Amino acid sequence: MHPDLALAHRLADAAGAAIRPLFRGEWAEERKADRSPVTAADRAAEAAMRAILASERPDDGILGEEYGLANEGAARRWVLDPIDGTISFMAGRPIFGTLIALMQDGWPVLGIIDQPIARERWAGRIGEATTLNGKAVRTRACGSLEGAALATSSPHYFSAQEAEDYMRLAAAVAGNVRQAPIVYGGDCYNYGLLASGHIDLVCEAGLALHDYAALVPVVEGAGGIMCDWQGNPLDAASAEAEGGRVLALGDPARLEDVLEALGASGG
Repeated sequence: MHPDLALAHRLADAAGAAIRPLFRGEWAEERKADRSPVTAADRAAEAAMRAILASERPDDGILGEEYGLANEGAARRWVLDPIDGTISFMAGRPIFGTLIALMQDGWPVLGIIDQPIARERWAGRIGEATTLNGKAVRTRACGSLEGAALATSSPHYFSAQEAEDYMRLAAAVAGNVRQAPIVYGGDCYNYGLLASGHIDLVCEAGLALHDYAALVPVVEGAGGIMCDWQGNPLDAASAEAEGGRVLALGDPARLEDVLEALGASGG
Protein backbone atom coordinates (compact mmCIF):
# COMPACT_ATOMS: atom_id res chain seq x y z
CA MET A 1 0.00 0.00 0.00
CA HIS A 2 1.20 3.50 -0.82
CA PRO A 3 2.59 5.19 2.33
CA ASP A 4 0.14 8.11 2.12
CA LEU A 5 -2.82 5.76 1.88
CA ALA A 6 -1.52 3.62 4.73
CA LEU A 7 -1.20 6.79 6.82
CA ALA A 8 -4.74 7.84 5.91
CA HIS A 9 -6.01 4.49 7.17
CA ARG A 10 -4.21 5.04 10.47
CA LEU A 11 -5.80 8.46 10.74
CA ALA A 12 -9.23 6.90 10.20
CA ASP A 13 -8.47 4.27 12.85
CA ALA A 14 -7.54 6.97 15.34
CA ALA A 15 -10.64 9.04 14.59
CA GLY A 16 -12.92 6.02 14.92
CA ALA A 17 -11.36 5.09 18.26
CA ALA A 18 -12.17 8.60 19.53
CA ILE A 19 -15.74 8.61 18.17
CA ARG A 20 -17.08 5.17 19.06
CA PRO A 21 -17.08 5.56 22.88
CA LEU A 22 -19.18 8.72 22.53
CA PHE A 23 -21.74 7.44 20.02
CA ARG A 24 -25.20 7.41 21.65
CA GLY A 25 -23.47 8.44 24.85
CA GLU A 26 -23.39 11.57 26.94
CA TRP A 27 -21.71 14.71 25.67
CA ALA A 28 -22.38 18.43 25.54
CA GLU A 29 -23.51 19.99 22.29
CA GLU A 30 -22.15 23.39 21.34
CA ARG A 31 -22.84 25.78 18.48
CA LYS A 32 -20.09 27.34 16.38
CA ALA A 33 -20.14 30.88 15.01
CA ASP A 34 -22.10 29.72 11.95
CA ARG A 35 -24.64 28.01 14.27
CA SER A 36 -23.63 24.54 13.13
CA PRO A 37 -23.36 21.97 15.93
CA VAL A 38 -20.13 20.52 17.29
CA THR A 39 -19.52 17.85 19.94
CA ALA A 40 -16.63 16.46 21.96
CA ALA A 41 -16.44 13.63 19.44
CA ASP A 42 -15.75 16.04 16.55
CA ARG A 43 -12.92 17.67 18.48
CA ALA A 44 -11.41 14.47 19.86
CA ALA A 45 -11.37 12.79 16.46
CA GLU A 46 -9.68 15.71 14.74
CA ALA A 47 -7.17 16.14 17.56
CA ALA A 48 -6.21 12.48 17.29
CA MET A 49 -5.61 12.76 13.54
CA ARG A 50 -3.66 16.00 13.82
CA ALA A 51 -1.36 14.50 16.46
CA ILE A 52 -0.39 11.70 14.07
CA LEU A 53 0.20 14.10 11.18
CA ALA A 54 2.29 16.43 13.33
CA SER A 55 4.49 13.48 14.23
CA GLU A 56 4.73 11.72 10.86
CA ARG A 57 4.23 14.50 8.29
CA PRO A 58 5.38 17.71 10.03
CA ASP A 59 6.00 19.51 6.72
CA ASP A 60 2.54 18.85 5.30
CA GLY A 61 -0.29 21.32 5.68
CA ILE A 62 -3.46 20.50 7.58
CA LEU A 63 -6.91 21.98 7.16
CA GLY A 64 -9.43 20.68 9.69
CA GLU A 65 -13.03 21.70 10.24
CA GLU A 66 -12.57 22.14 14.00
CA TYR A 67 -8.97 23.38 14.41
CA GLY A 68 -8.30 25.27 11.20
CA LEU A 69 -5.19 25.60 9.06
CA ALA A 70 -1.57 24.68 9.78
CA ASN A 71 1.47 25.10 7.47
CA GLU A 72 -0.51 27.29 5.10
CA GLY A 73 2.08 27.36 2.31
CA ALA A 74 2.59 23.60 2.02
CA ALA A 75 1.97 22.09 -1.43
CA ARG A 76 0.66 18.93 0.24
CA ARG A 77 -2.30 19.47 2.53
CA TRP A 78 -4.39 17.03 4.55
CA VAL A 79 -8.05 18.04 4.75
CA LEU A 80 -9.96 16.61 7.70
CA ASP A 81 -13.63 16.50 8.60
CA PRO A 82 -13.78 14.43 11.79
CA ILE A 83 -17.56 13.96 11.67
CA ASP A 84 -19.30 14.82 8.44
CA GLY A 85 -22.94 14.63 9.48
CA THR A 86 -22.72 15.80 13.09
CA ILE A 87 -26.52 16.06 13.27
CA SER A 88 -26.81 12.37 12.35
CA PHE A 89 -24.19 11.55 15.00
CA MET A 90 -26.17 13.52 17.57
CA ALA A 91 -29.36 11.68 16.60
CA GLY A 92 -27.69 8.29 16.98
CA ARG A 93 -27.89 7.54 13.25
CA PRO A 94 -24.78 5.69 11.98
CA ILE A 95 -24.72 7.38 8.57
CA PHE A 96 -22.16 10.08 9.39
CA GLY A 97 -18.52 9.66 8.46
CA THR A 98 -14.95 10.77 8.95
CA LEU A 99 -13.48 12.38 5.84
CA ILE A 100 -9.75 12.39 5.18
CA ALA A 101 -8.25 13.89 2.02
CA LEU A 102 -4.77 14.62 0.77
CA MET A 103 -4.47 17.48 -1.70
CA GLN A 104 -1.49 18.22 -3.91
CA ASP A 105 -1.24 21.78 -5.23
CA GLY A 106 -4.95 22.28 -4.59
CA TRP A 107 -6.20 19.05 -6.17
CA PRO A 108 -7.53 16.03 -4.22
CA VAL A 109 -5.38 12.96 -4.84
CA LEU A 110 -6.44 10.68 -1.97
CA GLY A 111 -9.63 10.28 0.01
CA ILE A 112 -11.23 8.15 2.71
CA ILE A 113 -14.86 7.96 3.83
CA ASP A 114 -14.99 6.07 7.12
CA GLN A 115 -18.19 5.09 8.94
CA PRO A 116 -16.75 4.05 12.31
CA ILE A 117 -19.88 2.45 13.77
CA ALA A 118 -20.75 0.16 10.85
CA ARG A 119 -16.99 -0.11 10.19
CA GLU A 120 -17.36 0.62 6.49
CA ARG A 121 -14.43 2.38 4.89
CA TRP A 122 -14.15 3.56 1.32
CA ALA A 123 -10.64 4.48 0.18
CA GLY A 124 -9.60 6.09 -3.09
CA ARG A 125 -6.27 7.26 -4.49
CA ILE A 126 -5.66 8.76 -7.90
CA GLY A 127 -4.69 6.05 -10.39
CA GLU A 128 -6.05 3.26 -8.20
CA ALA A 129 -9.40 1.50 -7.87
CA THR A 130 -11.60 2.54 -4.96
CA THR A 131 -12.07 -0.05 -2.25
CA LEU A 132 -14.66 -0.74 0.43
CA ASN A 133 -13.03 -2.55 3.35
CA GLY A 134 -10.21 -3.60 1.05
CA LYS A 135 -12.33 -4.88 -1.86
CA ALA A 136 -12.64 -3.00 -5.14
CA VAL A 137 -16.03 -1.40 -5.84
CA ARG A 138 -17.58 0.15 -8.95
CA THR A 139 -20.37 2.54 -9.70
CA ARG A 140 -23.27 1.27 -11.78
CA ALA A 141 -24.42 2.17 -15.28
CA CYS A 142 -27.42 4.50 -15.54
CA GLY A 143 -29.17 4.39 -18.89
CA SER A 144 -31.56 7.26 -18.25
CA LEU A 145 -31.93 10.16 -15.86
CA GLU A 146 -35.56 9.20 -15.33
CA GLY A 147 -35.63 6.56 -12.61
CA ALA A 148 -32.10 7.30 -11.42
CA ALA A 149 -31.59 7.13 -7.64
CA LEU A 150 -30.92 10.69 -6.45
CA ALA A 151 -29.64 11.69 -3.00
CA THR A 152 -29.11 14.96 -1.15
CA SER A 153 -28.48 15.66 2.51
CA SER A 154 -31.28 18.20 2.97
CA PRO A 155 -33.27 20.61 0.76
CA HIS A 156 -32.84 23.18 3.54
CA TYR A 157 -29.20 23.59 2.55
CA PHE A 158 -30.17 25.10 -0.82
CA SER A 159 -30.74 28.79 -1.49
CA ALA A 160 -34.06 29.71 -3.11
CA GLN A 161 -32.53 29.60 -6.60
CA GLU A 162 -30.62 26.41 -5.91
CA ALA A 163 -33.82 24.82 -4.61
CA GLU A 164 -35.58 25.65 -7.88
CA ASP A 165 -32.73 24.15 -9.87
CA TYR A 166 -32.70 21.06 -7.67
CA MET A 167 -36.45 20.57 -8.01
CA ARG A 168 -36.10 20.53 -11.80
CA LEU A 169 -33.51 17.79 -11.42
CA ALA A 170 -35.76 15.90 -9.00
CA ALA A 171 -38.64 16.17 -11.47
CA ALA A 172 -36.47 14.78 -14.26
CA VAL A 173 -35.52 11.84 -12.05
CA ALA A 174 -39.08 11.20 -10.88
CA GLY A 175 -40.71 11.31 -14.31
CA ASN A 176 -44.32 10.25 -13.93
CA VAL A 177 -43.69 8.12 -10.85
CA ARG A 178 -45.23 9.43 -7.62
CA GLN A 179 -42.77 7.57 -5.43
CA ALA A 180 -39.61 9.16 -6.75
CA PRO A 181 -36.30 7.33 -6.13
CA ILE A 182 -34.95 10.18 -3.99
CA VAL A 183 -33.04 9.78 -0.71
CA TYR A 184 -32.71 12.56 1.88
CA GLY A 185 -30.07 12.58 4.60
CA GLY A 186 -26.79 10.75 4.57
CA ASP A 187 -24.10 13.40 4.03
CA CYS A 188 -20.84 11.71 2.98
CA TYR A 189 -22.35 8.23 3.32
CA ASN A 190 -24.31 8.82 0.11
CA TYR A 191 -21.08 9.16 -1.84
CA GLY A 192 -19.83 5.83 -0.55
CA LEU A 193 -23.10 4.23 -1.60
CA LEU A 194 -22.73 5.81 -5.03
CA ALA A 195 -19.18 4.44 -5.33
CA SER A 196 -20.53 0.98 -4.47
CA GLY A 197 -23.29 1.15 -7.10
CA HIS A 198 -26.35 1.69 -4.90
CA ILE A 199 -27.09 5.36 -5.76
CA ASP A 200 -26.77 7.03 -9.15
CA LEU A 201 -26.57 10.73 -8.38
CA VAL A 202 -25.84 13.10 -5.47
CA CYS A 203 -26.62 16.83 -5.70
CA GLU A 204 -25.53 19.24 -2.95
CA ALA A 205 -24.86 22.93 -2.35
CA GLY A 206 -23.04 24.96 0.28
CA LEU A 207 -20.26 22.42 0.81
CA ALA A 208 -16.90 23.51 2.18
CA LEU A 209 -13.59 22.04 1.06
CA HIS A 210 -13.49 19.67 4.03
CA ASP A 211 -16.94 18.37 2.96
CA TYR A 212 -15.98 17.31 -0.57
CA ALA A 213 -12.18 16.93 -0.92
CA ALA A 214 -12.12 13.30 0.25
CA LEU A 215 -15.13 12.35 -1.86
CA VAL A 216 -13.55 13.07 -5.24
CA PRO A 217 -10.89 10.28 -5.29
CA VAL A 218 -13.42 7.80 -3.84
CA VAL A 219 -16.09 8.48 -6.46
CA GLU A 220 -13.76 8.82 -9.42
CA GLY A 221 -11.69 5.78 -8.48
CA ALA A 222 -14.90 3.75 -8.65
CA GLY A 223 -15.69 4.94 -12.19
CA GLY A 224 -17.86 7.95 -11.37
CA ILE A 225 -17.37 11.68 -11.76
CA MET A 226 -17.55 14.68 -9.44
CA CYS A 227 -17.90 18.29 -10.54
CA ASP A 228 -19.64 21.56 -9.76
CA TRP A 229 -23.05 22.51 -11.19
CA GLN A 230 -21.29 23.90 -14.27
CA GLY A 231 -19.54 20.59 -14.96
CA ASN A 232 -16.11 21.82 -13.82
CA PRO A 233 -13.80 19.52 -11.82
CA LEU A 234 -13.54 20.18 -8.10
CA ASP A 235 -10.44 21.70 -6.54
CA ALA A 236 -9.57 23.79 -3.50
CA ALA A 237 -11.21 26.89 -5.01
CA SER A 238 -14.57 25.31 -5.85
CA ALA A 239 -16.18 26.05 -2.49
CA GLU A 240 -15.81 29.79 -2.97
CA ALA A 241 -15.92 30.04 -6.75
CA GLU A 242 -19.09 27.96 -7.16
CA GLY A 243 -20.68 28.20 -3.73
CA GLY A 244 -19.88 24.60 -2.86
CA ARG A 245 -22.38 23.30 -5.43
CA VAL A 246 -21.36 19.69 -5.99
CA LEU A 247 -22.53 16.85 -8.19
CA ALA A 248 -21.51 13.21 -8.05
CA LEU A 249 -22.57 10.78 -10.79
CA GLY A 250 -21.97 7.08 -10.90
CA ASP A 251 -22.29 7.07 -14.69
CA PRO A 252 -20.43 9.99 -16.34
CA ALA A 253 -22.59 9.52 -19.45
CA ARG A 254 -25.47 11.21 -17.62
CA LEU A 255 -23.60 14.44 -16.88
CA GLU A 256 -25.05 16.48 -19.75
CA ASP A 257 -28.55 15.28 -18.83
CA VAL A 258 -28.04 16.43 -15.24
CA LEU A 259 -26.65 19.83 -16.23
CA GLU A 260 -29.56 20.35 -18.62
CA ALA A 261 -32.08 19.40 -15.92
CA LEU A 262 -30.54 21.84 -13.46
CA GLY A 263 -31.31 24.61 -15.94
CA ALA A 264 -29.69 27.95 -16.70
CA SER A 265 -28.16 28.38 -13.24
CA GLY A 266 -26.67 24.91 -13.39
CA GLY A 267 -25.07 25.15 -16.80
